Amino acid sequence: MSNKLRGAILAAGKGSRVDIFGEEFPKPLLPVCNKPILQYQIELMRDNAITEIAIVVGHLKKQIIDYFGDGSSLGVAIEYVEQQDALGIAHAVGQLEGLMDRPFLLFLGDIFSAIPDLDRLLARTLKDPQVSVLAVRSNDTPENIRRNFAVTVGKDNRAERVVEKPRHVEQALKGVGIYLFALPIFDAIRRTPRTAMRDEYEITNSIQILIDDGYAVYAEDVVKWDLNLTYIEDLLECNLRMMSHQGEANIIPATAVIPDGCTIENSVIGDDVVIENPIRITNSLILPHTHVRNVGDLVNSLKSEKVTMDFSGEPFLKDFS
Repeated sequence: MSNKLRGAILAAGKGSRVDIFGEEFPKPLLPVCNKPILQYQIELMRDNAITEIAIVVGHLKKQIIDYFGDGSSLGVAIEYVEQQDALGIAHAVGQLEGLMDRPFLLFLGDIFSAIPDLDRLLARTLKDPQVSVLAVRSNDTPENIRRNFAVTVGKDNRAERVVEKPRHVEQALKGVGIYLFALPIFDAIRRTPRTAMRDEYEITNSIQILIDDGYAVYAEDVVKWDLNLTYIEDLLECNLRMMSHQGEANIIPATAVIPDGCTIENSVIGDDVVIENPIRITNSLILPHTHVRNVGDLVNSLKSEKVTMDFSGEPFLKDFS
């Protein structure tokens, strides 16, 4: 398979809506259960024999390049491409054209997904390299579909229409930021205009051009759950959801220093965290290298070295199983 597909990840965007974290960290490096989002995506590609990966970088690019290097520590070969102007997803994908000589699996680096059946997504393109495939989720809420993009399908799940952030949801199929593109996508990107909605080059418009040109684009429902890390509370929810997905009651690494009498319930503690006082920590996330001092109990909270954010319990107390 590695000779038939390449991998690509878009990691150039600035997380302007994740508060202080977007200024200090690229969103794809934010940790989920003490591992960067980007690393989950790289390992998923590697585990499916996709070992040549291109990463589009931009905002705080040095942090990403320094963290992953050439990829050899993870068993892959990584090349980096810079997107100098933030002009949308289609523009970012267009930066990859010189590197892609075969179909490629593309992830958006700020969307976390649990994908139990990636093989089904890959199968159509491995059979026919002119075929593209969109990963989708069925039975999602209309609100979530409106935040992403909608896919209308016909016979054999062949995509007929894609709409970015639709106001009127016709079918319960939501795009999740995972694409398997055949090379004609680059021709479609060249013909993609900027949109009035966001003044960007939208990848959904490029996909629609591909469909209208007669190329086969299919939708595959292969994602169990996904979460777009748009706001900082999404990072807390993503960590708690992934912890539940892994069947863990808590995640507490051996490098964390926890005093006697400290109670931890349904929470993720980062690497090298130091907690000074025997407090109660519930439904919370403490980011790596944080020294917790002079605070009361943490409930429905996200704590870093510089800031503590408390959230209502509503999004974080639900069953994530």
